Amino acid sequence: MTLRVYNTLTRKKEEFVPIEPGKVKMYVCGPTVYNYIHIGNGRPVIFFDVVRRYLETQKYEVTYITNFTDVDDKMIRKAEELAVTVPELAETFIQAFLDDVKTLGVHDATLNPRVTENIQEIIDFIAALVEKDFAYEARGDVYYRTSKFAEYGKLSNQNLEELQYGIRIEVDDRKESPQDFVLWKAAKPGEIYWDSPWGQGRPGWHIECSAMVRKYLGETIDIHGGGQDLTFPHHECEIAQTEAVTGHPMANYWLHNAFLNIDNEKMSKSLGNGILIRDLVKQIKPQVFRFFMLSAHYRNPLNFSDESLKQASNALERIQNAYDNLKHRLATASATSEIESVLTDRLAAIANQFDDKMNDDFNTPDAITAVFDLVAEANLYLQQERVNAVALQLFLDQLQAFDQTLGILSQQTDELLDEEIEQLIIERTESRKSKNWARADEIRDLLTEKGIFLEDTPQGIRWRRK
Repeated sequence: MTLRVYNTLTRKKEEFVPIEPGKVKMYVCGPTVYNYIHIGNGRPVIFFDVVRRYLETQKYEVTYITNFTDVDDKMIRKAEELAVTVPELAETFIQAFLDDVKTLGVHDATLNPRVTENIQEIIDFIAALVEKDFAYEARGDVYYRTSKFAEYGKLSNQNLEELQYGIRIEVDDRKESPQDFVLWKAAKPGEIYWDSPWGQGRPGWHIECSAMVRKYLGETIDIHGGGQDLTFPHHECEIAQTEAVTGHPMANYWLHNAFLNIDNEKMSKSLGNGILIRDLVKQIKPQVFRFFMLSAHYRNPLNFSDESLKQASNALERIQNAYDNLKHRLATASATSEIESVLTDRLAAIANQFDDKMNDDFNTPDAITAVFDLVAEANLYLQQERVNAVALQLFLDQLQAFDQTLGILSQQTDELLDEEIEQLIIERTESRKSKNWARADEIRDLLTEKGIFLEDTPQGIRWRRK
């Protein structure tokens, strides 16, 4: 099975061949840390976490870098509004970001470099562009000369004359051309700044990633990722900067996820329909949101609504229940090691189906179909009065193997019940033995209110959280 990925640069699926066998260098643009992240930010965070997880299950050693933009115009304005320094603001929202993505089951990046920790590398990069005549200074600012880079527009598939200018590309009479973008911004009175050959100032937005990719991963990397909105201008400008200096491709594969809509409308500040992740996970399980994000192919738009979340919750509950039931039956299953070859063959076929779909440009919705095929087989097996411990463990191992990529299962165990609930379950069991049905029902209702659902089975009491 060969992994094929859709490369935004070539606009086609290509076989994934890493620069160095067995290793993957991967960079995903991170947040500007001036606010809490919203659910739209969650899509690239979750998707690229799954990409990284899957590559690791395929025995790749992945170096995964995602940066923090910890100084820019938005941060300066927000810091002034809150009467704090830019570094104080950054520290607050970097920690908030790390907390939020951990809640979503996202693994730690190999490294989270910050702009402010790499100022000298950024200045050196700009100086190299100036020396090569790809950049010029104008009254303390430094701009990139887009007309000199013949391939500008190749990622977004636009001609230079047809480009639509992004929010962070300012039209200024100091520019030689409107398409030129800023690399170094002269500081205004009272603003945070660093000394440079062009005076006091701070980096422009695009240059930070070029400098950090080269510093931490090298001149050419395997995968560069981000949201669709970064294709132009951000990633387009990164390519122009990096390839002008190095003379080599910045990345061999460019991956971009599509937008998240809310109730069929594009999420925007003007509509006021942004939902913070930290608010959402107070209402639903984080795994439900993660499952929802993976229920559509990453290159397709995804619509967020109460109904779509409900569907995701119901679907995930089926998977979680199968997992919990397998663990429950394993405690009392026979210890025989014999297992039918038909079952092992079927599980192997489902595992291959999962990998086939993930190898087809990380097709998570079809990979999830394979998970449900496994769940169906598990549920059918669990209907038997006598079950084999080896077979149960095979089912569990395969579900856990899938979850190494998807990260959607709750690993809740009996030990995580708090002391009050443990005592209530014991009391209910004793009430049933003494035929005090009224008290047993009362306890069951009380546990239901606490989000604990009980199921009486021939193997004993089975519980799960709502």
